This record gives sequence, structure tokens and C-alpha cells, in this order.
Amino acid sequence: MKRFIDLKESNCQNCYKCIRACPVKSISFSDKQAHIIESECILCGECFIVCPQNAKQVENQVPRIKLAMAKGEDVYVSLAPSYVANYKNISFATMEDAFRKLGFAGAGETALGATIVTEKYDDLVDKSNGKVIISSCCHSVNLLIQKHFPECLDHLAPVLSPMQAHCQMLKAEHPGAKTVFVGPCIAKKEEAGRYDGIVDWAITYEELSEWLAHENIVLHNKTDDRLKGKARLYPTTGGILATMKKTRPDFHYLAIDGVENCMHALEDIKRGQVDHCFIEMSACVGSCINGPVMDREAIHTIADITIVKNFASDQPFAVSPVQRIDLSKGMGPLKIHRDHPTDEVLQSILHQMGKRTKADELNCGSCGYNSCVEKATAVYQGKADLTMCLPFLKEKAESFSDNIIRNSPNAVFVLNEKLEFQQANTAALKLFNQDHIEDIINRPVSQLIDPRPYVDVMDGSNVYDKLRYFSEFDRYGEETIIYDKNFHIVMSIIRDCTKEQREYEAKQQIARQTAEITDHVIQKQMKIVQEIASLLGETTAETRVALMNLKESLSDD
Repeated sequence: MKRFIDLKESNCQNCYKCIRACPVKSISFSDKQAHIIESECILCGECFIVCPQNAKQVENQVPRIKLAMAKGEDVYVSLAPSYVANYKNISFATMEDAFRKLGFAGAGETALGATIVTEKYDDLVDKSNGKVIISSCCHSVNLLIQKHFPECLDHLAPVLSPMQAHCQMLKAEHPGAKTVFVGPCIAKKEEAGRYDGIVDWAITYEELSEWLAHENIVLHNKTDDRLKGKARLYPTTGGILATMKKTRPDFHYLAIDGVENCMHALEDIKRGQVDHCFIEMSACVGSCINGPVMDREAIHTIADITIVKNFASDQPFAVSPVQRIDLSKGMGPLKIHRDHPTDEVLQSILHQMGKRTKADELNCGSCGYNSCVEKATAVYQGKADLTMCLPFLKEKAESFSDNIIRNSPNAVFVLNEKLEFQQANTAALKLFNQDHIEDIINRPVSQLIDPRPYVDVMDGSNVYDKLRYFSEFDRYGEETIIYDKNFHIVMSIIRDCTKEQREYEAKQQIARQTAEITDHVIQKQMKIVQEIASLLGETTAETRVALMNLKESLSDD
């Protein structure tokens, strides 16, 4: 299946903003990336608009248009009437001149097609037996009904969109020509591709602006003496109704914009709660002048409505006989196959998400789904995963970290910048000889221990594994002190090393005593040696004298 909106994987940050914005939840998450489910997508462009990382990109058909023109084919433009809001009061003559500079054979206003579409709507209402009729100008609405509300297909007007009608008119006037629609809508690309032989390509105002800039074409406004037409009101909410004659007094004529509002209306229609009504439906809030691929910086809704109204007139465009083409359009259901979990499986998934009771089902919508049950169903269908539940992850992370800190043998406590206790674990209470956490919360640390190390850390750098003696409690600890400037807290982690310090001191004492004893023994031994040496010296001297006397005696003999 062809992709008209795609994902730039390197940019997706798994923020879930697109799924929160997607009215039909046609986005799945896997491998920490968002993926558009083409079979369910209605191409409303909400995901493209809200993505903070610009991770969504729209299929660009400009290269194919350039190739066709390079081959010598005549290519004509159908320009949507919302262009005056995008290019701010630029005349159609100016736009036509710019298109010719780009290489187009000519250009016309999509509003001409809208003129005959309006006539067809009036005709359908006049011939209606009282059933609800829904406009089919907005292709996102058409896809919404075809994919998600097929029960309402019988109410969808089987009429070409203004884009299709005008491109058919252009082809009737210029046999063999190719047509390009230029407008504010992504869905028109899909509509162009779905119905062969009517619209060859569709590009957005963003793509046109880039093309003009690349060719250094600047829009200098030219006067335009051509007649205005009422159908130029189409891109505003209620613009279709404003062009209709509305001859049936028993019919209600309503304008509904925004996909969610359209879905609510379709639910009512599906339940049979509405009749005798023509409903103009637009997927975009504010209709086409707030389309997803308008130049975003150019959108000023109230001012744009005024611009469009000034651009229009009270009279319809004149339509020549050759331009009155067949407007019939078939739109069948585009079935979506979805598996639904049993109650048992659903409960199992909810339990895995930490939702064991109804009270646990916060239905906060942070995952993008409207309820925890809807999210669990999406998990079963492979569109979501368990980790998308932010409250669950937060609770799990907090529980995990709390368990670690609470059961840590190390004393852990947190101070605010006033050096008052904000939190402490059981080991810290034991270190400080406190029974309950309430006994120290909001108390200055100076009431228990010397605060100077914490003051020094706030003025300098963090401390790691520094041996400290807590004289107040006659205990030793290796302390790490961290100052978090962002959260304005000071955190201390103290490993109680009193026992090993005491053992170390005892060993040191034994070593000192041993050294003293050894020194005493050595001194004593040295004294004995000296005494023995002295005695040996005297004996030797006496022996020598005796021997000398004996020698002399023998010599005399």
C-alpha cells in the first residue's frame, strides 16, 4: 500500500503525541518508533501537524510533475480557493503567472468545480426522501466513513469532489492534458491516486512554496479583472452551505468541522437519531483554511476567513456546457479487520499494565488512548505495548527506586537547600537514633550532625566516599554528598563502616602494643647481650693473664 505520510525513524522520540492527536488511533508503536497503519489512516494530517520532532514526512509528487513537463506533456493546475489565505490576498492572475513560469501549461480555480458540485448537492436534497446527506468534498471525511463508519456510506453524497470535478473540466477543455491539484490537504494525494484518470497528481502549498523558492520566483501581486465566484467560500466552515440554494424548508443544513465532531455526528446518524438533514463535514477545524499542509506560519484563522469572503462574491461562477461533466462517484467500504480480546485476555493485559482494580484505571490518556481498556485492546492488536502507560511506568520506577532506597543498608537522606531533612530511609533513621521519619522531616540537619560538609558541597563540588566520624553518635561512615542544582536538593549516602573502623583501630592498637613489647624485648636482649659481653670480656682478660703467667713460668724452668 502506498504511503502518503511516512516516518523519519531517526527523529521519532516515542513521545506518543501523534497517537494522542490521531482521532482514529491509526498509529502503532514498535521498536520505540511510531508507524502509521495505512489501512486505518484517514490522512487528516494531525500526526504531521503535532509531531514536535518533525518526524513525519509527506510524499512529494513534484519530481514526477517536473518529469512530465520535461517530456513535453501539457500539465494544468487546479488551484484550491484556500490559496488566498496561504499567500495572503495574492490574486489568481499572480498565481497563474507563477505557474506558467514553473512550466505549467495553464491554471484554473478549483472553485469552478465546486460550483457544479454545489448544484449537484442541491439536486440531491431536492430529490431526497428525507434521509441524511453528507457532503463528499473532504476526502478525509470520506475515508473516515468508508473505513470506520461503513454503516453511514448510504448517506455520503456520491459526488465528485471539487478537485476531481475541476480536473475533469480541465481535461474536457484540454484533451490529453495532465492535471495537478494544489491545496492544503494530504488526503487529496490519496484521492488523486484512488480514482484513475481524473487527477494525475496533488501537491501541497508547502511543496509549491519550496518549488517557487527553488526557482527564485517571487509573487508580485497583479490586478485581476476576472469575475469572482461564490464557490470561493468553500474552504471555510459553512462555505459549502453558503453556496447552496437550500430550497427544502423541511431540511436542516448543518456544518460540522473537526474529525472528532464528525465522528460524534456519524454515531448519531448510525443510531438513526438524525433525518432530513444535509451535513457539510470537514475533517479540519476551520475547514480547508486550516489544512494540515498550509504554511503553518501563515495561518491566522479569523483574518483568513475575512480574506476568503473578500475573495468571493454573491454570484456563482459561469460554467460553460463543455465544463458540465458527469459528477457521479462510487465510494464503497474499505473494510478494516480487527481482532478483539476476550474479557479474560483483556483483564490479563490490564493486570500486566498494573490495572488490577477499576480504581487503577486512571484513563488519563497519556498513552494516546481514551481509556485503559482501549489501550489494552490496542496492546492485544499489536498497536501498542505495555510500556506506553506512563502512570504505570512512573509508579513502577518509583516503587523500584523506593524499594532500593528503603531496603538499602546504606543511610540515604535528602535535604533541601536550607539543609532541612526532606526524606530519609530506615538505615538513616538508625544512624541518627531516630524511630520515625516524622521525627526529622523539616528539621535542620545541624540539629543532628555537623552541617559543614553539606554547606561546602553547595559552595563547591560533590564529595564521594569520604570517611567521616559522627561524634554525635560515635559512628563512622563513608559519605557521598551530591548537590542537585536543578531540583534544589542535597542528597547524602552514608555507608556505616563503624565496625570495620573499630576493627581497624583495634588492629592498630594491637600493632602498637606489639611494637612496644617487641621494642622492650629488644632493649632487654641488648642489655643481656651487653652484660654477657662484659662478663665474657672480664673472663677473657683473666684467662689471658693466667695463661701469660703460666707461659712465663714454663719459660723460667
